[in-house]
Amino acid sequence: MENPEINKQVEIDNPMKEWLVNYVGEAVKPENNQVTVGMIVEQMMKEFPEFLMVIAEENFIRGYQQAFADLEEHQKQQQETQQNNG
Repeated sequence: MENPEINKQVEIDNPMKEWLVNYVGEAVKPENNQVTVGMIVEQMMKEFPEFLMVIAEENFIRGYQQAFADLEEHQKQQQETQQNNG
């Protein structure tokens, strides 16, 4: 399953996006001159993988934290249901 955002053309609405789109555009040279989010991610993987690793690791950790929070909430609700029914 692919995130549809990956194929979206980047809208230039601030100086950083302008720089990044121009940089990636020069590196990738897309046929239609449109830089997508996916092109930026690929270029970042090639040239600055440690940046993406920090983001990926943080996302992974937050996902686990949320899973444990959800599990605790579920267990709490089950105990309350058992107490009310028992």
